[in-house]
Amino acid sequence: MKFLLGLLTLLTPSVAFATEHSATHVLTSHWVGISALVLFFIAYLLVMAEEFIHLRKSKPVVLTAGIIWALIAWYYQANDIPHVVEAAFRHNLLEYAELLLFLIVAMTYINAMDERHVFEALRTWLIRKGLSYKALFWVTGLLAFFISPIADNLTTALLMGAVVLAVGGSNKKFVLLACINLVVAANAGGTFSPFGDITTLMVWQKNIIASNGAVTFWTFFSLFLPALLNWLVPASIMSFAVPDEKPEGNCNQLPMRRGALVIVSLFLITIVMAVMAHSLLGLPPVLGMMTGLGLLQLYAFVLKTKGEKTHLPSRNGDLSTPIPYDIYSKVARAEWDTLFFFYGVILCVGGLSFLGYLTLVSQTIYGGWGATNANIAIGIMSAIVDNIPVMFAVLSMMPDMSTGQWMLVTLTAGVGGSLLSIGSAAGVALMGQAHGSYTFFGHLKWTPVIALGYATSIAIHLWLNADMF
Repeated sequence: MKFLLGLLTLLTPSVAFATEHSATHVLTSHWVGISALVLFFIAYLLVMAEEFIHLRKSKPVVLTAGIIWALIAWYYQANDIPHVVEAAFRHNLLEYAELLLFLIVAMTYINAMDERHVFEALRTWLIRKGLSYKALFWVTGLLAFFISPIADNLTTALLMGAVVLAVGGSNKKFVLLACINLVVAANAGGTFSPFGDITTLMVWQKNIIASNGAVTFWTFFSLFLPALLNWLVPASIMSFAVPDEKPEGNCNQLPMRRGALVIVSLFLITIVMAVMAHSLLGLPPVLGMMTGLGLLQLYAFVLKTKGEKTHLPSRNGDLSTPIPYDIYSKVARAEWDTLFFFYGVILCVGGLSFLGYLTLVSQTIYGGWGATNANIAIGIMSAIVDNIPVMFAVLSMMPDMSTGQWMLVTLTAGVGGSLLSIGSAAGVALMGQAHGSYTFFGHLKWTPVIALGYATSIAIHLWLNADMF
């Protein structure tokens, strides 16, 4: 029974960090704990069904978070145990606040670059090169691998997906293979940089002190070669199936708007400041990010005084309505559904952790299976349940592991989502973008090849970074 409860908890979106305050009462067998677990499981089923029922994923988890913490608070008030629940709730809320502000800044920069046509200029430049399908397969994959560590895997996949569809939309075989390649490359590229994925960002922000050292900003780069081979192995095999043809058609080069390169430079400076705030000052990286947002706000003021306009999409999506340049319009375009989803899941799992469920999972998975087997299994689970919740479950449990094991679970949780098209945000987004050409079963056909890359990356990490274990 304990194993089933633990596994059920692991397979639900676990996105909070373990509270520093242990629950006075372990309520895993109490009706309050069971009710909280069932409610969260139902909420997650609704999240998984978002594409079919058209209910945004943030709504069920935000509601469930409130109910879970209300149940916990009611139990402790009834047993006359004050302040413990409040302290635990505030801890989880603080963790979410740091994540929220960090992501708002990153999303604002990405939206600002998008509005200045940075990504469109890259897309049209690639199309104008007149590359063959095989060349485009490798170029888009390579760019996805190296853009993903800076931008998120979702943005990277959509950008490169637009290129693939623009040059090969009528060739479904090429589109399928190129989209699979993009998903694998974007997910792999995001694992060796703290900025490449939400999972790596959360591991970095957690300030993990492993059994043989700390996990720092530079520790993630030890995953570069394993991540590269995770992409190269399946890409090399799939490339033999890419049509040996050259696409027809051309397009005009789209220039970037004024200030585009300055905004890109400010984004790079912001990343450096986030790293320095964490590494040199011992402060949360969000300080550097928010300072970088201040720089962007000042530059937006400069653009506004020069008469620059913000081009907002019109209702029909085809035209644009220029208004005086306003950086807050970029903030408004942030993925608020995703940000509120993180709030709901962080608070939900914070409640489940407080009730004692994550301790149960940790004892079952890491105590019974061993760290290496558990971390490999977590990567496979992330193909079914998105890698973000699975990784956050591990951070909530905080098992005592070496630096090498922490990097192993970072790697597996990041690239495991490539095994299925539904295993990552990049895959889900591309299925919608390349509807009919890139499908679940089309991806599934190549899962054994992707699994070979998955196994190769693990083996290379265990061998190359043996001194970290």
